Amino acid sequence: MGGGDASSGGGDGPEQERRRAAAAAYNYEGDARWAVYWSNVLVPPHLASRPVVVDHYKRKFYQRYIDRELVVEPMTLTGSTPPSRPEVRSSSSSSSENVRARSSGSSSRSAAPPPPPPQTDSATNPLRFDARTIHFSINAWVLVVAGLGMLPILPKHLADRACKLSLLGTIFSSAYSLYSTYGKPRAWNMPAVQGWLQSVLGTKDFIHLMFSLMLFTSQLHLKIAALPVFCWALDHVARFLRRNFARSSFYRRYLEEPCLWVETNNTTLSLLSSNAEIALGFLLIISLFSWRRSIIQTFMYWHVLKLMYHAPVTTSYHQSVWAKIGRIVNPYIHRYAPFLNTPISAAQRWWLR
Repeated sequence: MGGGDASSGGGDGPEQERRRAAAAAYNYEGDARWAVYWSNVLVPPHLASRPVVVDHYKRKFYQRYIDRELVVEPMTLTGSTPPSRPEVRSSSSSSSENVRARSSGSSSRSAAPPPPPPQTDSATNPLRFDARTIHFSINAWVLVVAGLGMLPILPKHLADRACKLSLLGTIFSSAYSLYSTYGKPRAWNMPAVQGWLQSVLGTKDFIHLMFSLMLFTSQLHLKIAALPVFCWALDHVARFLRRNFARSSFYRRYLEEPCLWVETNNTTLSLLSSNAEIALGFLLIISLFSWRRSIIQTFMYWHVLKLMYHAPVTTSYHQSVWAKIGRIVNPYIHRYAPFLNTPISAAQRWWLR
């Protein structure tokens, strides 16, 4: 009986050893969900590069998406501040207990009142007016406006206005997130600005900012531009609600299932957004034959598409969409338009550079 218990689910049994080995051998870089998961983990910069921290969150990712039976032990770091908020709260509570102990020990000399109890996190006060709440409010507004802009029953002038407002809201949301996360350049000279740009160039917020700026300043009114914005805002709103309103009865009754659906279908939403982004690039090329054409803007947008193709947070989705396009289009080009092979090869060399 003792041997059966050890192998059935204990933290140190052979079964858990096998699960930990499978988690360590898993190809995280080949899973698009890992890049999204790691980009949303709040870890201090001086701890994000430590292998023990990365391995811990890889095991948590594996437990969440691959094997829920895997037991992930708490992470212990010596000589540094733990990155997770619950451990920070426990350290603050222990420090307050030490203060209460010292004050009780010196009660014979001074009758100082005990310190107030430590404040809890956002679970007890989810509507605090902090940076995350401001970011959530902007994205909730973008979600509503973008949804209105895509409604087919809305008059064209109102739909165009809603799409522009959703792009404007995404500009504010992405710029605010960039500023709150990365700050501003240390100095307003070329080396400092270049260093700051290199640190934010492949981030999700910078890509969203460039996308929204390109289409907000365009003279074209393309309703499909609201689809990526809608997907981004939906993902952010769902994650914020699950993180901060999990104890709310209103959330559990009306919003828990939609938010869970968004989280489990994150890959589908990302692929849908990638298809819309690439379709917009081809629509801008077609618009070059109209009176609202803008050669510079089209060229800049294709640079944004190229950045999305190479950025770690979007590369898997865009590569999947481009591979599907190639499988459909290439046979027709080879059969009916072989003269296009040379310019397409030149464009591919620029694209992959």
